[in-house]
Amino acid sequence: MNTVHGDIIDLTLQGRFEVIVHGCNCFCTMGAGVARVIQEEFPEAYAADLVTIKGDRNKLGDFSFATVKREDREITIVNGYTQFHFHGEDMLVDYDAVRRLFAKVKKQFAGKKIGYPKIGAGLGGGNWDRISAIIDEELAGEDHSLVLYTP
Repeated sequence: MNTVHGDIIDLTLQGRFEVIVHGCNCFCTMGAGVARVIQEEFPEAYAADLVTIKGDRNKLGDFSFATVKREDREITIVNGYTQFHFHGEDMLVDYDAVRRLFAKVKKQFAGKKIGYPKIGAGLGGGNWDRISAIIDEELAGEDHSLVLYTP
C-alpha cells in the first residue's frame, strides 16, 4: 500500500487515480465524511447509490459505482458498502464486507490506479491496521494508495 498526502478529489482530478473507493452504509446516505464530499463533487456516484435498495443488508461487501468524465479524464467512483448502519457508538464497519468489497474491486478494476481514504476507520470505528491488512491482501499486485487528507 502506498501512502499519499493530500485531497483525494484534487489528486484524482489531477490524474493520480482512475478509481476512488470510499466506504458507504446500506441506507443510501452519503451525508458525512468523504462520502459527503464525493456526493457534492460527483453527484453521479450518489445517484448510483440511490438506485440500490435502501437498508438492504445484502449490499454489504458489494458496491455501486459511477464513471464520470472530468475534463479529459474518466474517473470511476466506487461506493463500497462496508457498514450497515450510519450511526451509533459501536464499531460500524464490517471487516468481512471490506474483504469482499476489495476482492470485487480488484476483479473489476485490475490495472487501474486506485485511491481510497481510511475506509471504515474514521466514522466506521474500525481498526485501521486490520483494515489496511485486508486491503493489502485483496489488492496485492495492484497500484493502490491510501490518501491521508491534508488541505
